Amino acid sequence: MDLKLIRNLLKLMERNEVTELEIEDEKAGLKVHLKRGHEPVAPVSPAPVVNLMSGAAAAPPPPPRGAEPAEPAAEERAPDVAEITSPMVGTFYTAASPEAEPFAPVGTTLDEETTVCIIEAMKVMNEIKAECRGEIFEVLVENGDAVEYGQPLFLVKTA
Repeated sequence: MDLKLIRNLLKLMERNEVTELEIEDEKAGLKVHLKRGHEPVAPVSPAPVVNLMSGAAAAPPPPPRGAEPAEPAAEERAPDVAEITSPMVGTFYTAASPEAEPFAPVGTTLDEETTVCIIEAMKVMNEIKAECRGEIFEVLVENGDAVEYGQPLFLVKTA
């Protein structure tokens, strides 16, 4: 196999858009593998675009494998248990000031107008009302924690 033959083969490959060629010369005991350019790549579909202005909420990321939820979902709770959830994003406070007594510790009897906590949002202190009757049996958030909209704050045993 001579150099002239290899050059001619390369030209033919280019003209005919052949990317790979293998030649074997049994007499000379020679095997040549010619490869030009890049192999064709399968087209990749673009990632879906989410329009944040449309009002559609993005799906939350899936929980890590093996992770168990900190609290059972509302539908798994007993029928006489209510959740008090955060009506906004902000910082959760159990009392009006660091020295003050908590608004609603475990065991507090509530009516719809009982203030259970304060959520600070944009430097505004928002008093959160119970909006249900019963007794608090679990506080799900620590004082000073950041909370999300809809996040459960308290569990209440309803009457």
